[in-house]
Amino acid sequence: MQGLDQKLDQLAHRRRKLPEVAELEAAAAEHARLSDALVVAQTSVTDLEREQKRADADVEQVRERKARDQKRLDSGQVSSPKELESLQREIESLDRRQSDLEDTELDVMERLEQAQQQVESLTAQREKVGRRAHEIQQARDAQWAEIDKEAEEARGRRSELAAQLPDDLMSLYEKIRAAQGGIGAAALRRRMCEGCQMQLDPAELTRIRSFAAEVVIRHDECRRILVRVPDSGL
Repeated sequence: MQGLDQKLDQLAHRRRKLPEVAELEAAAAEHARLSDALVVAQTSVTDLEREQKRADADVEQVRERKARDQKRLDSGQVSSPKELESLQREIESLDRRQSDLEDTELDVMERLEQAQQQVESLTAQREKVGRRAHEIQQARDAQWAEIDKEAEEARGRRSELAAQLPDDLMSLYEKIRAAQGGIGAAALRRRMCEGCQMQLDPAELTRIRSFAAEVVIRHDECRRILVRVPDSGL
């Protein structure tokens, strides 16, 4: 019984500590990080697209105004020297304004291109991590299936064995096992308890020798059930 319980504990530990479990957790964390970064990058693209539209509209507005002024100037409709000088100064001012706005427009376009490239890069990275996570999950699930099958077989044998043991003995064993880190019964081998690895003193060995084979014996030190085996040293 104890051997089967230890095997089930080992299988459960092995199931939890598979390398693929940690790898999958790391991949999930990286996928989440990339997803968050992608949202930020996509938001930046959206903001820059709006900024570019405003910059384009500002440039176009200045171009149209300058074109109207230039048309008036070229048409000869302005005859007053003062008005003519004012119109020329306005055109020069619009030229400078257009140049500044076009610089801003170019800067926005460059930042937008960088943001779009970042979105593409993060998308590719996230997809790569997603594919890797899927591969790891498949490998983990395959090993889990093998472990679960082995554990199911062990549980079946344990149930069969438990049905053959007295209920009070099983209850005592389970109680001790819960209190003693999963080991409720241990072999007495070469005068040593394999549960706590302590050598039994001569007086205790003498006491054990006096008991009949069917008597349940407990170690005085660790209180585990002692199972007598051929090389117990009695």
